[in-house]
Amino acid sequence: MDSTARTATDRRRFLRKAAAGAALTVAGGGLGGAAAPAQARSRPRARPCATRPLFLGTYTSVPGGGSGVGLGTYDTTTGRITTTGVIDGVADPSYLALSPCGRTLYTVNERQQGTVTAIALRDDGRHRVLGSRPTGGAGPCHLSVHPGGRWLLSADYLSGTVAVHPIDPARHGALGARTDLLTHTAPPPGPGQDGPHAHQIVTGPDGRHVLAVDLGNDTVYTYRLGLAAGRLAPVSYATLRPGAGPRHLTFHPSGRHAYLANEVDNTAVVCAYDPATGTLTPGAPQPTGTGPGTSYPAQFLVTRDGAFAYLANRGHNSLTRYAVEAAGARLRLLDTVPTGGDFPRHIAFSPDGRLLFAAHQKSGSVTVFSVDPRRGGLRRLGEPFPAPVPVCVLPR
Repeated sequence: MDSTARTATDRRRFLRKAAAGAALTVAGGGLGGAAAPAQARSRPRARPCATRPLFLGTYTSVPGGGSGVGLGTYDTTTGRITTTGVIDGVADPSYLALSPCGRTLYTVNERQQGTVTAIALRDDGRHRVLGSRPTGGAGPCHLSVHPGGRWLLSADYLSGTVAVHPIDPARHGALGARTDLLTHTAPPPGPGQDGPHAHQIVTGPDGRHVLAVDLGNDTVYTYRLGLAAGRLAPVSYATLRPGAGPRHLTFHPSGRHAYLANEVDNTAVVCAYDPATGTLTPGAPQPTGTGPGTSYPAQFLVTRDGAFAYLANRGHNSLTRYAVEAAGARLRLLDTVPTGGDFPRHIAFSPDGRLLFAAHQKSGSVTVFSVDPRRGGLRRLGEPFPAPVPVCVLPR
């Protein structure tokens, strides 16, 4: 996403350019590739440590991309990633989410005829693709599972739509036919936009409301999800300043505030959130610490104790570190930390919050940092791990 025009053509053109750059660095190695990574071959064997699974999302329809969902493990002490294979036959799995029990993996299939796919995970590594369902929209780029585990929510970027699918626990988490599809028709698109572009859909911390972030309309929509029929009822919407381009929203652990990454105008916004009504109230935009120009902020992470927040900046190739103050109501910019790669599209914590993973779309690499729980400092661990066009990293 390298311009403020944000048209469907721009998105496809950008993906081609990004993949071409990644192809130079990942050909023949990494998660989802054909050969073992150079890092795994050249580094000395570390002492035995606990390892946990890791999944990588990629684009399969671009040069240098993967062949499905990348599989690997990571060392919980050193952060070292080792490839273990790939779940083949999953088209353009650019965003991943786990079921609450961790036994089913869900992926978007970011194509013109958008679909979402369910994958049953097995301890022996013989994971099984359960099938795909159409979203009813184009270019799905984000999905999440409702905390109750019965509904899958997805956002279609190109069509500006959000969809709901039922999850069948009796069939290992397989998806049923879509129960709802809504288009963001109002307010009108922002400056330079060709229409709505839904970029994220998540359940609020209260569990009763669903929030959808739309980059094209500069708006965050609040819905109430009917748990019996799986339908979304509009509740309210919050509009950002024209041209902000909101991309991803992350809640503070208190459930009273959220942090919004604005991709187009390179700002961050602290929002107040009312759990009783689902109302989101954006505050004033503030800098990302990346200097003049735009840097395509991607997403926020907030530490489990709510003391620090991190923002991934793709153009600046950095993580902005903020101190969280006033019980979540204020962000104080501390510094920016280089990510060691090009275009950090997605970041994620390990389940214990001790490690932070950054997936770099253009350089085809994943960097791992240790997180200082007292000061929020980040320390890079080892060399970046090569992977084919990694656009989502999901440590388990």
